[in-house]
Order: sequence, then structure tokens, then C-alpha cells
Amino acid sequence: MNTPTRLLVVDDHTLFRRGLIALLSQHGSVSVAGEACDAGEAQRRAAELQPDVILLDNHLPGVRGVDALPGLKEAAPRAHVMMLTVSEDEADLADALKGGAQGYVLKTIDGDALVEAVARCARGETVISPELTGKLVTALRNGHAAAAEQTPADPIDTLSPRERDTLRHIARGQSNKEIARALDIAETTVKIHVQHILRKLDLSSRVQAAVYASERGWA
Repeated sequence: MNTPTRLLVVDDHTLFRRGLIALLSQHGSVSVAGEACDAGEAQRRAAELQPDVILLDNHLPGVRGVDALPGLKEAAPRAHVMMLTVSEDEADLADALKGGAQGYVLKTIDGDALVEAVARCARGETVISPELTGKLVTALRNGHAAAAEQTPADPIDTLSPRERDTLRHIARGQSNKEIARALDIAETTVKIHVQHILRKLDLSSRVQAAVYASERGWA
């Protein structure tokens, strides 16, 4: 008998998350190893559990699911991440696949199809909801056109609005706890934003980030 695929379910809506877990637990081919309600908890649980597949919502408190992908891939390098979301936005789809997601399926999917998608994802196949195929083609076409036209951008332009807010507070010498209080988000979410800032700006420390921002008058 094949070993069940071990899942980590990440969604901030408790009712949906629990219902999804109950649904998946009915299938012998799937074993729900754990759950998480935000990106910080997801990263900790992924490191602890080392699941085969991570089901990840794209709308999490304080951070998009696609922005949590690098941290999850670092925490559980062997895990395949499949986005399970209501978003049909072609930019979200493109960002997820570029960020390393193995699949992108909509929450309207039925239970049996979801179990099959999980199995395919665990085998390393790319899984995308059929109704999004046309949008993927459009996203790729637009991406190629934009790449051909754009000039090299300042790395700071790659930061999300919340990452920019975090960087401004770093430049003022504030701690993660102080930043979390100022932005009304979890401290673990601040840590994820800091990781993204350092990676996107190719910096190695908060001090470098503070200097970088101060030189641009962000302090």
C-alpha cells in the first residue's frame, strides 16, 4: 500500500480550514499532518513537519501567500506547494508559479478532484485549474512583453507596500515587536517581511537595510 501524502493546510479562515481537513481526512491517500492560520505559523510548522505538500491560501493576514513561498521553500525544501485560493487574477497565478508553487487551484474544486490534484502535485506535476489555463497564457504573454520593454528597475521598486512600510520602520531603528505594534500585524509576519526585504535588496543584515533606506531619505 502506498504511503499517504502528508499535508500541511494553511488558511486563515478557521471554518474553511477545518472543513477542508475533515474532507481530506476521509481519503486514505491523504494524511493531514498539520495546519496553520498565517504565514509565520506556516513556516514554523513546515520546518517541524516536513510535509510532502503544502496547501496554501493566497490571502493571509498581513502577507500574500505567494510572498510566503520563499520562506516555506526554505523551511521545507522537499515540499511541493499548491495554492488553494479564490483568486482568479492572472497576476497572482503568474506570481505563484514564478515563486515556485507547484500548483494553483481554485477553492471551487470538488473534493475528489482536489485529492487527485494533491497526488499529482506530490509527484512533482504542475497542477492548474482548467478554467485558469487561458489566463496563464495571457499572463505569460504579458510577462514576455513587459520584460522586452522595461529597463532595469531599482530593486527597491520590487518591495510590496507593506515591505516598504517595514523598511521605513527598520530605518528608524525599531525592533520587530515595535514594527508589529505600529503596523498592527503579528511579529512573525514582520520577520517574514524583513526576510523578503533583505532577499530582494540583496542585503545581509538589518543594519544594511537601515543604511540603504536612510540613504534614500526613508528614515
